[in-house]
Parts: sequence; structure tokens; C-alpha cells
Amino acid sequence: MTQHEDDLRLALELADTADLITLARFRAGDLRVDRKPDHTPVTDADTTTEDALRALLASWRPRDTVLGEERGLDPGQDATARAWILDPIDGTKNFSRGVPVWATLIALTESRRPTVGVVSAPALGRRWWASLGGGAYVRDGQGATRRLRVSRVSELADACLSTTELSSWSQLGALPNYLELAARCWVVRAFGDFWQHVLVAEGAIDLGVDAEANAWDLASVQLIVTEAGGRFSDLDGVDSYDGGSGLSSNGLLHEPALDLLRPG
Repeated sequence: MTQHEDDLRLALELADTADLITLARFRAGDLRVDRKPDHTPVTDADTTTEDALRALLASWRPRDTVLGEERGLDPGQDATARAWILDPIDGTKNFSRGVPVWATLIALTESRRPTVGVVSAPALGRRWWASLGGGAYVRDGQGATRRLRVSRVSELADACLSTTELSSWSQLGALPNYLELAARCWVVRAFGDFWQHVLVAEGAIDLGVDAEANAWDLASVQLIVTEAGGRFSDLDGVDSYDGGSGLSSNGLLHEPALDLLRPG
């Protein structure tokens, strides 16, 4: 077993643990929802899940760094080394309202390059994963697994586009940019969060864009999209997960979309 295969096996085991915790709290009558300093919601399921994954990593990979949405980066750790990047629940707003579109995101990066990525959405009965050079896959609710391939749509006029929230574009002063791209596309939806990016990897849609996002939102989906044959960058065109924004595409549409979305 190669190192990437062993790391992927561990990431899938972490996702199994997360699924048990998150599903048990989904739609729970006593779910506790608080507000973080940035006014985004956090539930007891978010913190409990991240703490459980951190405990497992401390036991199984004690030398690795951990960066999580809820607990941040541990003091003295180096996120540019081997770093596990965790989002215990991506889509907490959905989770807290009983909408089943949410997932646990798990990535391993080495020298800021994703080498393993897992997205597990147990309420949807679906899981996506990838390893560097090993391809990207999805398992559906019936247990069937298939390899992912992005679409071959080559014109914006034939493309399906998704974003997260229009308010993010307004806050950035870039709403006209997004609306211009939307006007050029065939279909526009707001699947949002992880969902739009894995749909790009599946070839179900062609473009997914986050005006604002964090490393834990994007590291896992970047690898899944690129291993499916697509491209992932920030809105400046840098192929990274930590540039503060994200654009996933089938590759063919990436530059035309960037030309319209780039700030300024």
C-alpha cells in the first residue's frame, strides 16, 4: 500500500466516524445552535465532530498538523507541512434547518498541495473521494461506486453555473461580474458550498464558484475536481485552495469564466 493509499484509508475512516456523530444530531430536537464572532452558525455537532477527528488524528498521525474550522490551527503547528484540514460540517446553515445538503470535508495537504480529499454527505447517502494521481470517485446511496469525469461543455452558452450566496458578491463589490457570467450561461443555480464543486467533478454541472471561502471549505474539493479532470483556482486564477475564493470548472470553461469574474 502506498502512502497516499494509506492516508486515503485513514481519511475514509475519519469520515465514517464523522457520519456517526453528525447523523445522530441531524434534526435532533435538542440541537444547540450558537453564533461565532463572524455571525455564522455553529452547532454542538460541529464542535463534537471536529474534536473527535482531532483525537483520532492525534492517535494515528501524531506528527501531522491539524487545521479545523472550529478549533483553528494548534499553537506551534505548521500548516505548510503535512496538514489535515477539517470542516466538520460544511453547510451548517442547512444542517441547523434540517436541510440534508451538508457534508464533512477532510483533506490532507503536503507542502500546501492536497494529496487526499474526502467529502461525506451522509444525509444524502453519498461520499466523494480522491487521492493525488489516483483519480476521483463517488459512492451513491445504493453503494455503487464510479469514477468521476468532468463534462466536456466548451461554451459558456451551454454551461450550467452555480454559486453560493449573491450577498457575498455584493459585499466584494463584484456582483456585476457574477451577473455578467450568469447572463452568458445556459442554466444558473445556487447549489452552494461543497455540493456545487462535487457536481462539477461528476460532470453534472460545469462551473461552481465561491466569492468567499476558507481553506477548509476548498482543500478537499480542489483535489476531487482536479482528479476528475477539471481545474480549481481562486478568482485570481491561482490554482490553490487558500486564496479566499474558489472556482471549479471542467477546465474548458475556466479561463472564459475567470475573465468575467476577476476583480477589477
